[in-house]
Amino acid sequence: MFGPEGAEGQTEHTTDLNDKIQDFVTRNCFGDIWQRDHLTTIDRSKITFAMLVATGRAHETRIHARGALANGVTPLQLREIAVHATLYCGIPAAVDGLKALEEVFAEKGISLDLDGESTGKTTV
Repeated sequence: MFGPEGAEGQTEHTTDLNDKIQDFVTRNCFGDIWQRDHLTTIDRSKITFAMLVATGRAHETRIHARGALANGVTPLQLREIAVHATLYCGIPAAVDGLKALEEVFAEKGISLDLDGESTGKTTV
């Protein structure tokens, strides 16, 4: 999901405490499921982000927001996924998703002015 540098970052933080789960995640999630045909990496990033917002997994939501951006999902698309979650997951889940995005966008220097809707000015 994050390319070779991301995989190396994960393996560098592997300890005797987390080595079994890290091995499972590396082999099964990213070595098998994420490599399957029929969905693009961008599609998988969007789906994963949406599922994590829906299940209220804030830590993983932030991780996968970073991954989605690295995979080419736009900040505006991530925002729209979180807003869409309001309908199907409830306001608290959507708010938590937006909070996660706000943190990741700040960390990455991404402006929160995504489309001008809050000011009434639409940007392209």
